[in-house]
Amino acid sequence: NIARAAESSGRRPEDITLVAATKMNDASRVREAIEAGVRYCGENRVQELEEKNALGAYSGAHLHFIGHLQKNKVKYLVGTAELIQSVDSLELAEAIDKRAASLGVVQDVLYEVNIGGEAAKSGFAPEEIYSAAEKTGNFANIRVLGLMAIPPVCENSDENRPYFARMRQLFVDIGAKKYDNVTMQILSMGMTDDYAAAISEGASMVRVGTGIFGARDYGAAK
Repeated sequence: NIARAAESSGRRPEDITLVAATKMNDASRVREAIEAGVRYCGENRVQELEEKNALGAYSGAHLHFIGHLQKNKVKYLVGTAELIQSVDSLELAEAIDKRAASLGVVQDVLYEVNIGGEAAKSGFAPEEIYSAAEKTGNFANIRVLGLMAIPPVCENSDENRPYFARMRQLFVDIGAKKYDNVTMQILSMGMTDDYAAAISEGASMVRVGTGIFGARDYGAAK
């Protein structure tokens, strides 16, 4: 499906990265997905990532963090997650930078944009992202590799196309400005219900959970 979406928009399938959103799937399920060909795993919860990582769940795959991150949890991710996709404020970027400096590493991140302007979601407002990117030059131990977004929930995936298109424009505009420590390599947007639309609008990375593992049982999780 990803290949078809890429080709229909004049892009190469190999230019789209599939991240398996592994939230609420245990270590054995994650390993099963990796054995079936998944090469990138994305976790939403720090504690869940730690528990599964201790069991070797992600062996053979790249590990990303894709959920909301509190500053007091930064110490558990820096140097462990290859990419932190959900940096939603300069305060969080600063905390990551300080932790990375203490470890002598450079942490790759994406800046999350609240593209729908939703009060319940975190992320930089679209009009704030340019200033944030410019100020990233103050952080020697992080690299911003692109942008991430979660648009509003819509009944029809095509309803999200304007949000995806705006993200693509932000991605292009910021890349052209060549801010220090910022290179627009990754545009992470699109999930199970709308990843094809996201790809057609320019996504280079999609995050799919239900489409791989099936529906999550939130009742069981409680």
